[in-house]
Order: sequence, then structure tokens, then C-alpha cells
Amino acid sequence: MGFEQILANGIVLGTLYACIAIGFSLVWGVLNVINMLHGSFIVLGGYLTYFAWAYTGVSPVLVLPVVAALLFGLGYGLQYLFINKVVSAPVLTTLTLTFGLDMILYNLMTVYFTATPRRVSMEFGRVEFLGVVMPVDRLIGMGLALALTALLFVVLRTSRIGRAIVAVRMDREAAALMGIKVNHIYAVTFGIAALMAGAAGSVFAMVFPVTTNLSGVFLGKAFVICVIGGLGGVSGALVGGLALGIIESFAGVLIGPQNAITIGFVLMLVLLIVRPQGLVGVKGYE
Repeated sequence: MGFEQILANGIVLGTLYACIAIGFSLVWGVLNVINMLHGSFIVLGGYLTYFAWAYTGVSPVLVLPVVAALLFGLGYGLQYLFINKVVSAPVLTTLTLTFGLDMILYNLMTVYFTATPRRVSMEFGRVEFLGVVMPVDRLIGMGLALALTALLFVVLRTSRIGRAIVAVRMDREAAALMGIKVNHIYAVTFGIAALMAGAAGSVFAMVFPVTTNLSGVFLGKAFVICVIGGLGGVSGALVGGLALGIIESFAGVLIGPQNAITIGFVLMLVLLIVRPQGLVGVKGYE
């Protein structure tokens, strides 16, 4: 496998990783909550997309907005009804609560959906350009992942709700004094993060098999990407995802795919020592 092919595979994988991690980064950076539910949200999005496609034949691209809306409602409700009650508590408290909620969701999916790997089969063939061969379904997945990332970036930068989220992230007390309903913004933020996770799961199910056993893998990837790229913005998740995807792609060829994930964790540990805010993160959100 040539250099160009390995790099292209890493870029495609990295865009999917960025889409997976961006919601996790948003909750961590704004709410200071390490959301243990994130991996299960991604799996749920993938399962819902698969079953909608398998039983109705509807294109997963058309199902994606519906899945995203459902996950937004679930995330908003969980944050508003449960997590907001302890959001000001020490991080260990919110981590324990989201871990408990994750166990409930994970076991419900395992019981009702089973852990059988499922994938939306879209056979569109392959394309070749300058010696690089890439399945079309992966290119579609990459395009959707980039579109979702860009959409969130625009929402946070230009919309009223986006500016409110940024204001709460910067100074909760000052935002409350300016009339912003902080608890509502927290719930919206968590809802958007769940929306992005569900959408990422939909995209992932178009490219790779999805199973409940992957929820911990997705959560670990999101954590590593946030540490590598940094918190405080969409750019951190994008840079971290691309970095991890490219590193794993080259490491998989050089030292074997079973060892590739280790390289990502080593890089994470190094950055925690030399640059705790990440490659492009904002200082103060380490």
C-alpha cells in the first residue's frame, strides 16, 4: 500500500473520528461534564439508521435528520431532568451520573437490539484518482461528516443560540446576569452533542458495522481526540480527529492494526505533559 493510499485512508477515518468526538468536546468544554453516555448515543444513532433502512428501505441519508432530531430530544431531556441537578457538583459526581445513565441505555440496546454487528450496505463501487482507490460509501460518509462539522461551526459562530452557548462557556455567572437561561442553554448544549453523536452513528453505520460493544471504543476515541486537538471549539475536534485517523492509518500498516490504537494513547499522554490544552485548544480548557 502506497503512501498516498495510507494518507487518504487516514483522512477519511479522521473525518469520521472528528464527527464522533465533536459532541463530546462540546459538553466537556461548555458544561465541564465528561459525558460517559456519548459512545452509546453514537451506537443508538447507528442502530436507528440501520433498522429504518432495513425495514422501510428509506435511504440512510434521509433517515439521518430524523435520527439527529430524536437524539437531540433525548439529550435535552436527560440534561434538563437529571444532569442539571448536579451540573455544578464536582466532576466525579456528573461522571458517575452519566456512567449510570450509560449503563441503562447500553443494556436496553443490548436487550432489544442485541449486540449483533449491523451495517447499512450501500454498494456504490469504488473510484480511483492518482493511484488512490476509495470506496464511494466512505467518500459519502466523509462528506456527511464534514458537512455536519461545518454546520455546527456555523451555528456556534453565527446563531443566537450559538452565541449564548459560547457566553455560558466563557462565564456562567455573567451570562446569567445578562438574562441567559443557563439551565436551558446547558440542556440545548447537551442536546446538540447528542444530536451530533446520533448523526455520527448514522454516518458510521454507512461505512462500518455498528454494535453495542463499540460504545466504549467510541467513548475512548472521543476522549483521545479531545485531548489531542483540545477543547473550546470545533477546530479542536477536527484537528484531533484528523491527527488520530492519519496516525492510526500509518501505524496500522507499520506495526499492525492491533497496535495502532496504542500509538494514539501514547500521543495523548505526551500532549498532556507538554501541551495540556491540545494542538489547537484554548488555554483554560485543559
